[in-house]
Amino acid sequence: MVGIRDVSFDVVPGEVFVVMGLSGSGKSTLVRLLTRLIEPTAGSVTLYGEDITSMNDRALLETRRSRVSMVFQHFGLLPHRKVIDNVAFGLEVRGENRSGRRNRAQEMVDLVGLSGYENNFPDQLSGGMQQRVGLARALAANPDVLMFDEPFSALDPLIRRDMQNEVIRLHHEVGKTMVFITHDLAEALKLGDRILIMRDGEIVQIGSPDQVVGAPADDYVKDFVSEVPKSHVLTLKWVMRPLQGDEAAGSPTLQSDQIVRDAARAVLANQGPVRVVEGDRVVGVVDDEDILRVVVAEEEA
Repeated sequence: MVGIRDVSFDVVPGEVFVVMGLSGSGKSTLVRLLTRLIEPTAGSVTLYGEDITSMNDRALLETRRSRVSMVFQHFGLLPHRKVIDNVAFGLEVRGENRSGRRNRAQEMVDLVGLSGYENNFPDQLSGGMQQRVGLARALAANPDVLMFDEPFSALDPLIRRDMQNEVIRLHHEVGKTMVFITHDLAEALKLGDRILIMRDGEIVQIGSPDQVVGAPADDYVKDFVSEVPKSHVLTLKWVMRPLQGDEAAGSPTLQSDQIVRDAARAVLANQGPVRVVEGDRVVGVVDDEDILRVVVAEEEA
């Protein structure tokens, strides 16, 4: 187990915060420290103003049951229980009555797209479907925070992509704070509002996907992101240039946080530069050459 050293960060309520690193970087140790599945030897963990590290056993157990849910890599389903009973298991442990927990479990089964499979057993489902059961079980407790410990690494690429899209959809629908552990950079860039990159138990960089790709903190991160299609990640603020006088007056406007790839069609279709804005304030301009410069750099990488 890798020791964690001088790791400090905040997670904003409602965001998807991704912790990424290679095997042995300490990311899985970190997520277990957050709920004291591993006892920290120093420091503190605060959840919505409550100090996890100072809780007694009863308070910690209640926090794990009601405020934080974990989704694991290997599903952790009970093979002798049907889907709906697996989803309801945490509510059963909490002491909720059978009718209430089954109704809540059915709502979560429907939410993750497993309607009609309520009475199947886990071994009758594909890997992706089993992971959906894990998601439904985690959501059933209505936690403040969902934690994912490399939940899709055992799935084949197509199912993995579907499950990533499912996490994005569920986040939009339920708005839960999510801490997501992965060793896959593409997954981190796709899911994360912000990404923490770890190496040898320490933080290398924390930033949004475009910050990590556009301004890597060191050669380690630079090497990590070297093959990332930059037009798929960088926003217009990374490629725009300063406005000169009344240049681009009357031209269309695009927001500075728009992804270059998504903005390319509008820029290339315009005869001349396009204004880039933050809210109502013009912060720069971008033209077809600025867009093509990113694309050409990708092809040469």
